Amino acid sequence: MNSAANPKSEERDWTRRLRIWQYALLMMGTLPFLMSCAAYRLGPTNGVAAGEKSVEIAPFANQTLQPRLGDAVSFQIRKQLQRDGTYRLATREDADILVTGVITHYGRQGVSFVPTDVVTVRDYRLSMTAQVTARERGTGKVILNQPVSGSTLIRVENDLTSSERQALPLLAGDLARNLAALLTDGTW
Repeated sequence: MNSAANPKSEERDWTRRLRIWQYALLMMGTLPFLMSCAAYRLGPTNGVAAGEKSVEIAPFANQTLQPRLGDAVSFQIRKQLQRDGTYRLATREDADILVTGVITHYGRQGVSFVPTDVVTVRDYRLSMTAQVTARERGTGKVILNQPVSGSTLIRVENDLTSSERQALPLLAGDLARNLAALLTDGTW
């Protein structure tokens, strides 16, 4: 019997070709997705094994008029480094790296105003800058010495002072994230 004359045989050939094309399209769609994950690295990105080195965070000095910034920044940096996991956090003088810093700037800038009163500020951008130095304890070699900044937005309801106080952990957290990125992704 001739396959050209048999409609069921033609239908099977067409179905088989359709499945091959579907499989090929599925592979072409899946392959780039799988290849994009090939460059992903789990863990530290600076070549140091996780927890291989330890870091001590000294209390940050505060040269601004805003109170309690040093404690908030030091706490948030410790918290961020623990979350990252690249370095062990050391509390005594046995750390490989010592991080010190001085908060040099604290500022607020009006971002938006009350719609019915163009003089009254509704939202502020808080910013803070710290001069941070990280050095190897054994050799004294300076690893990092640069200003690091952080910022956050606040909405003032009734009291600017309490709004700033509530936003202090967010502001310190942003600075800590920026510093942790510099420490963990550094090429030193």
